[in-house]
Amino acid sequence: MYGVGHQQAESFWRVLRGKLLQLGLEALPEQLSWPDNLAQHWQRDDLLLSQTCGYPLVSTLPQVQLVGTYHYRVEGCDGPNYRSWLVVRAEDPGERLADFRGRVAAYNSTDSQSGYNGLRALVAPLAQDGKFFGSAIASGAHYQSLKLIQSGQADIAAIDSISMELLRRAQPRALDGLKIIGRTAAVPGLPLITSASTPPEQLEILRAGARAMLDETIGDSLLIGDFSLVPRSAYQAISALEQQAAAQGVTAL
Repeated sequence: MYGVGHQQAESFWRVLRGKLLQLGLEALPEQLSWPDNLAQHWQRDDLLLSQTCGYPLVSTLPQVQLVGTYHYRVEGCDGPNYRSWLVVRAEDPGERLADFRGRVAAYNSTDSQSGYNGLRALVAPLAQDGKFFGSAIASGAHYQSLKLIQSGQADIAAIDSISMELLRRAQPRALDGLKIIGRTAAVPGLPLITSASTPPEQLEILRAGARAMLDETIGDSLLIGDFSLVPRSAYQAISALEQQAAAQGVTAL
């Protein structure tokens, strides 16, 4: 789910694939697949390894097994937890979320914790009759949300702190004219998952391989710092944010 373009993830997979072969897994693909429909991809019976967002994990993926969660060396992350930054135009006089009542929000997708669920929970206490923003635009990706803000088509977005740092390092100009005015609540980060049909011995190999990548410099390019087994119960913090917003009458941005 992370990386600016496919190259970083492909390079990471080539090293991880070698480790998994050494550990006893066979018939591994040479290259990663990049499905257009992630929801279907995550639910495949033959899914070996993927990374998902915590929101679909708790809402639509009860059947998958958790492999583990990488920790990222990024401001805004604490152990396996991460958060999003509230990003607006630098020239905008607004300095806090309340200043953006009635304005236009951009979000990557409605099944995103970082771009949607976290922001919805944040505006819920400020909402009136279930609404805070004047409107909300689906951008399809965090970097597209930033472009909408820069172009004036949107005024604010919640941007995953890891995605934003990777973009800053790869394309510094992509953040021109923007500023941060706040942050969302911290929740467990994006987990690695495998199918429910993956046998226990293969699951342990996947975990060993993922952990072994901490010793590889290729992980540095993705800002990976550690790896741990975060229990599924910890991800219920994401469901709790949705429930809290709903209790305050907010079910959509």
